[in-house]
Amino acid sequence: MRNIQTVLQEEDYTRIIAACEELARESSAKVVFLVDKNGQLIASAGNAGAMDTTSLATLAAGNIAATGGLAKLLGEQEFSILFHEGEKDHLHLSIIAQRYILVVVFDNKSALGLVRLRVKQAGQQLESVFSEIAERGGKDANPLFAEITDEDIENLFKD
Repeated sequence: MRNIQTVLQEEDYTRIIAACEELARESSAKVVFLVDKNGQLIASAGNAGAMDTTSLATLAAGNIAATGGLAKLLGEQEFSILFHEGEKDHLHLSIIAQRYILVVVFDNKSALGLVRLRVKQAGQQLESVFSEIAERGGKDANPLFAEITDEDIENLFKD
């Protein structure tokens, strides 16, 4: 399987950030992250404080991958939603557009039902953004989904 890099235009990134900020606000979450399945942080909203966001993003992707293995053992393609409950903080993870992970960190000031409802709404907004990006990808002279090859990299550094 080839690794395809997603390149976002500024207007798309602005819409992604707005959806994450709205989710954080409307769900009373501490922080919201959008991560790709490789563990790379794409966007965040809320107050991450002293959180190690890089590790959180990587571990969230690992969690989705491990749970995907469990799903396959049970005959499922994947589990699209995961929830981890702690004493103080809770973690809600959901897969968006089959490539991204929406991570919501919240505490007892919010309720799981509210988080799930708001994640569903934000997920629809994000799916719409990624769908539009994919549609434009084949039509634009500067595609948003592009494979970056060794030749492309060498061309960037030619004199």
